[in-house]
Amino acid sequence: MLTKKDAIAAEFYQRYLNAVKEEDVIKALKKNTKDFKKFLEKIPKKKIDFAYADGKWSIRQMLQHIIDAERVFAYRSLSFSRKDPAQLPGFDEKNWAASIQITNRKWDDLVKEFRAVRKSTEFLFSSFNQEQLLAGGTASNNNINALALGYICSGHTIHHMNIIKEKYL
Repeated sequence: MLTKKDAIAAEFYQRYLNAVKEEDVIKALKKNTKDFKKFLEKIPKKKIDFAYADGKWSIRQMLQHIIDAERVFAYRSLSFSRKDPAQLPGFDEKNWAASIQITNRKWDDLVKEFRAVRKSTEFLFSSFNQEQLLAGGTASNNNINALALGYICSGHTIHHMNIIKEKYL
């Protein structure tokens, strides 16, 4: 069985990898899905559009960011697992967030979208064999493998849950 020690990622991503306690990537994703669903249900409606300071995202914007990032991470893992030799670009999350008409997005729709995207991520990683999980490439000018990206999906969500707990609720 592969574990986090088999994950290859740039130093920047280590905080996400370290946030994940499970060693099995599928178990990590499933536990994180369950934890994040419960967490989202407990966010008071009056806090959804709250930002703790000027220039900071609201919780609604943060959820959209989590969804966008997960799609990017899943695409990268798919690309690497399929042996695509192309270098993958980075993404500027601030630029992406500025391009969204977030006030038009219903909270319940965003929650449903997260669940759908995460379910897709779970299916994707469940389909990978060991060779595919170890397959890597270059994204944002850094070496990374598919396995690391699975842990990063969970760790990135944990990171933002912690920010919401500390600064928003």
